Amino acid sequence: MKKPPAPADESEPRIVQRADVAPTDGFSLVVDGRLKAHYDDQNAAQKAGAELLGRFPMLQILIYDAATRTRSPLQ
Repeated sequence: MKKPPAPADESEPRIVQRADVAPTDGFSLVVDGRLKAHYDDQNAAQKAGAELLGRFPMLQILIYDAATRTRSPLQ
């Protein structure tokens, strides 16, 4: 049996971040050369990157600064 579609008024709008477009503001984690999570401040991005690197030490994790368009390693 097919499930009836969910009513449109109950579903929340999704925020879609395109993988082929770099963000224009804030900071993002770059994991093995791919943009992943987005953060508003650098400290939050560094904390999340350090936690991820602690769990998976084989990953290469950089922080992308959208304002200056630079990638820097975790500190």
